[in-house]
Amino acid sequence: MIPLTRSTRFLLASLSLLLSALAFAEPSTPKQSHPAVAQAADSERYSRRCQSRAPSRGGHAQGTMLWGTRQTWGARAGSDEQRSVLVSVDVTPRSDVGSQVAALTLKDGRLVASPDASLSLTGTVLQGTSSDGKPMEIAICGAEPSPEDPSMVWYRIEAWNPVAQDWENPCVATRRVPDPRALAVSGVWDESGARHDAANRFTLACETGVISKCITWGYKPWASHKGQSLSALHQACTRMARADYCGNGRTHTRADTLIDVSDQLGLLTPTTEASATWNPALASFEADWTTDGATCLAHTRDGRALETILQECPERLRATTEVERAHGSRCAARREGVTAETALLRNQSYGEPRSSGSSPRSQ
Repeated sequence: MIPLTRSTRFLLASLSLLLSALAFAEPSTPKQSHPAVAQAADSERYSRRCQSRAPSRGGHAQGTMLWGTRQTWGARAGSDEQRSVLVSVDVTPRSDVGSQVAALTLKDGRLVASPDASLSLTGTVLQGTSSDGKPMEIAICGAEPSPEDPSMVWYRIEAWNPVAQDWENPCVATRRVPDPRALAVSGVWDESGARHDAANRFTLACETGVISKCITWGYKPWASHKGQSLSALHQACTRMARADYCGNGRTHTRADTLIDVSDQLGLLTPTTEASATWNPALASFEADWTTDGATCLAHTRDGRALETILQECPERLRATTEVERAHGSRCAARREGVTAETALLRNQSYGEPRSSGSSPRSQ
């Protein structure tokens, strides 16, 4: 053991101060690269897209996501479900990354290549936009027709992560869906959850978000049932699946909460038989829904006090003890001027939040 002399103590103290200064020093500003160097970096970046990668196995909550995409590229996941790294995609492919696809059209949930519809979409790079308006790049890495419904095509996508400087799946993974895919859906959704038609733009909706889930439940916005378009039912479903009572984009549900769904067209009807995961005798009417939120609310899905919802949107929902004539359900809160007959969807849920892993409808 070397004894600490006065001189060694001085050296150790000096070294400690130096290391502390380095640890807290501001990072130096990187020098601007030469254009030729930047172009080479872009070429190398695009060559790395659509490579085989192990899926993420994070355990994120379901039922709260609209788009099903990450909220931020940062290391920590946020709690603001109204943010997304990808909210819309331009239908025009980039022409400078070696793809044969010159143009795309969206038809009935399918992306069709041009000039030749038989061209593979793999490697096609599209320009996307985040919820804060920042541009991002999306690569289509595969297309898989759904085995349950061949009219639907699932797309495997990657986005350029500017933080990690790599291509990554922007869809949020869950334990049940460790490597989520996306559906191509016409229109775009804003942070309030409202849908808008948009020329030359569409949405890549990840299968862990409710835009995609409502489609798999049967509400395809490009389809019709009994001569009526399902677009409005799909939009109402996105409100219902997230328990967006006020129609402002705020969710009021928890992970793996089960709900039972029915609609005015009879596409889905109330579940009447008990199963291992659902007992109708223990469930009760929760809410009626239109495209912009709940019209009649009996109880909250996540167990919070009804007063919190009334304070969130006092101009929309007001306390009442009215009984609906159409269904005999009692409303604890109702939207004035809206009757039960105008509701597109209704759902049942358990009075207290319960956790389960399967049907009838797990958000």
